[in-house]
Amino acid sequence: MRVPELAAVLAALLAAPFAEPAPEAPPAIDYAAERAVIARYQDANQRLQDAGWRLARGNSAFCPKVIPSIGLQLQDMASYGGPDIGRAALGLKRDFAVNAVAAGSPAALSGEFARNREIVRLEGFDPNDWPAKPPIDWDRTTRAHAHIDAMLAEHGGITIAFEGGGEARLVPVEVCASRFDLDAAGELAFADGARVIFPMLSSAYGYEEPLFAALLAHELAHNVLGHDAWLDRNGRRAKHVRRIEREADRLVPWLLANAGHDPEAAVRWMTRWGKENDTGLKLRRTHDGWDERADMMAAEVPLVRAAIAAEGKADWSVRFKREIDVPL
Repeated sequence: MRVPELAAVLAALLAAPFAEPAPEAPPAIDYAAERAVIARYQDANQRLQDAGWRLARGNSAFCPKVIPSIGLQLQDMASYGGPDIGRAALGLKRDFAVNAVAAGSPAALSGEFARNREIVRLEGFDPNDWPAKPPIDWDRTTRAHAHIDAMLAEHGGITIAFEGGGEARLVPVEVCASRFDLDAAGELAFADGARVIFPMLSSAYGYEEPLFAALLAHELAHNVLGHDAWLDRNGRRAKHVRRIEREADRLVPWLLANAGHDPEAAVRWMTRWGKENDTGLKLRRTHDGWDERADMMAAEVPLVRAAIAAEGKADWSVRFKREIDVPL
């Protein structure tokens, strides 16, 4: 929950009363409704974390940069618009709790990180004691995740303690160096070089899992291929953006295959997504037409299958033909 845009949504949802009070009465808070609001966000985030982890973990052998990860996301009530309401709705004594754990990750496999379980210690530090200026303060959430990352990188693991007793020692595994954050207010998915930002209201949540993963794989491709940095060096003109978009499209079948999906799902995703967004896409000079994009993805599928047949893996670090290495 590190995306600042979430603040505007949760600020309204967690601070607004759900019943009209009498003029002299304090606002009535429907805590069941508040829990439902938080749960809807967490359900969307859970699907994002599960699909993102599968892609980042499955392709870690081929990514140029990897990071140690345990697949854990925390939440801090100080980042909510109504911290007191959030604590009461979730039954928390203090502020930090589990937000989501990615399926198949060390955190999930431990069985200790149930959604909303309260956290009181991160390897020697209680994040609840760190200063915060609620409401809508994201600094502690960012600091907590940075601390976890540092412990994993420097010490090869972290011990996390829970309210009421008990702790878990987690050892990380390597994943591609990209995180996945849910945007509760935005409309489009995008990548910034280090993260994939995905909109909570995306129609892709209605897609079957391989197609949902294909959309994420396109954004992950931007990060693992270094597109943001390349545009910084070479300029963000439309012709340059079109080149990196083509390259990201073509990598999607490779990323899907290594995550255990049918690489052909890339073509099915683009066909469905393109038809649903055809009007808007025609106005974008930075992308080819959806049918052309689907054709480019389809051309990669036999290459992916041949690589798997020959080596048992889709090693795109060796077999994938780059485009932005070509001199401009």
